[in-house]
Amino acid sequence: MGLNQGGYEDPSRRLKLKVVYEDPDVLVVTAPNEDELIKIILDLLRNKPMNVKELHSILSGLASEDKIRRALTRLVNEGVVYTQPDGRFIVAGI
Repeated sequence: MGLNQGGYEDPSRRLKLKVVYEDPDVLVVTAPNEDELIKIILDLLRNKPMNVKELHSILSGLASEDKIRRALTRLVNEGVVYTQPDGRFIVAGI
């Protein structure tokens, strides 16, 4: 499966989350732990710079805005990600 009714790949699969249960109407996945969330955020930011609200709109139901902010702060402190003047985050070296 993996495609929704519109023919697009399900975001849960695109984010490579572990599927716990699936039927034609429901897909249940496990929420990412901190390290998995950081990897997911990095993958999303490699596609395009985003602010916290954009990331949260993609990850809503999987991670709170607070968890996203903590992960971003960790990435900024490690020098992996930096903040642009407009508030969007971008992966260093891109």
